Amino acid sequence: MTEATPETQSTPSVVRRIGRLAREWGILLVVAVVLSVGVRSVGFQTFYIPSGSMEPTLQIGDRIVVNKLSVEFGTVHTGDIIVFRATKAVAMNCGDHDTDLVKRVIGVPGDRIRSSGNTILVNGVALAERWPHTEPLGPVINPVHVPKGEYYVMGDNHSDSCDSRYWGLVPHKNIIGKVFVRIWPFGRIGWL
Repeated sequence: MTEATPETQSTPSVVRRIGRLAREWGILLVVAVVLSVGVRSVGFQTFYIPSGSMEPTLQIGDRIVVNKLSVEFGTVHTGDIIVFRATKAVAMNCGDHDTDLVKRVIGVPGDRIRSSGNTILVNGVALAERWPHTEPLGPVINPVHVPKGEYYVMGDNHSDSCDSRYWGLVPHKNIIGKVFVRIWPFGRIGWL
């Protein structure tokens, strides 16, 4: 009986193990990419904040995650921060050519919005802004009735935000999702 040396026994075995490991890692990589693309297109997406219109809530350079499902299967409420596709009026009235914008919902379908001095009135009642924002209000909010399927939005940096006061309402179909967490910078990570 001849004994095989460890070298002759291990060479085919090592090659098989490496091949199996390569296949497993390849499959894992493909699954990870497919899941990542699927989650991004259906559920969640990250965005970068390029301007100060949402200060002090969101700073220039912040990275946020948007929950797309909360709009698809939920309801948009006053106070929600949303990301939406800009209408053509944004570029015309503000010179802003960003395709995706982030603002806070001030009025939902059926609301009547206007301002008096530095006070935002929703259905004749002062809006309780329980979120960080800057005063003064800046440009006046001309009276508007928010129709079905549209939303009135403003930046938290009221006097330095080109928003619904300039270019009108956001159609529901343009809403990408609700902002729910800031993931960058690390020192400011938190729920919104």
